[in-house]
Amino acid sequence: MLYCVHMTVNVPQGMDPERFERLKAEEKAVAQDLQRSGKWRHLWRVAGQYANISVFDVDNHDELHGLLSSLPLFPFMDVTVTPLARHPSAID
Repeated sequence: MLYCVHMTVNVPQGMDPERFERLKAEEKAVAQDLQRSGKWRHLWRVAGQYANISVFDVDNHDELHGLLSSLPLFPFMDVTVTPLARHPSAID
């Protein structure tokens, strides 16, 4: 199943900068592993925001929830999930 996921990161004021840098490095590693596995198919930055639009290819809602909630920055994210269905006019 394909899902469009919009993630916005809200860094808490006063967060220790070193801790935040560690979390970002961990997040990058997890995101790249999920991309290599084919679960995180596309990842785009939203210009001018600390946010991204992503496409995930997973078996079901529960798998998506597990992947998203395992992200190191998840506690600081606002997440919107939109299930995707094939459009009848798509050529690919």
